[in-house]
Amino acid sequence: MVVHVSKSRFKAKALELMRQVEASGEPIVITDHGKPALELKPIGAKPARDPLERLRGSLLFYDRPFDPVDEEEWDTLK
Repeated sequence: MVVHVSKSRFKAKALELMRQVEASGEPIVITDHGKPALELKPIGAKPARDPLERLRGSLLFYDRPFDPVDEEEWDTLK
């Protein structure tokens, strides 16, 4: 859940809010008269990637995808 903070509250508690963003990694939206104006987020914050997207390209080639994997063929068991 994104936290919304007015500019006046942000001005009064800026350091506390910055530490909160650093600790949690969650952005804070700063509003002006109830409308979003700015977003405070950590540098380098990347959007969460889909787990399947992270796995894309990790399997290079497999001849028989439906055959059981033998311990001798399983690289991580060696």
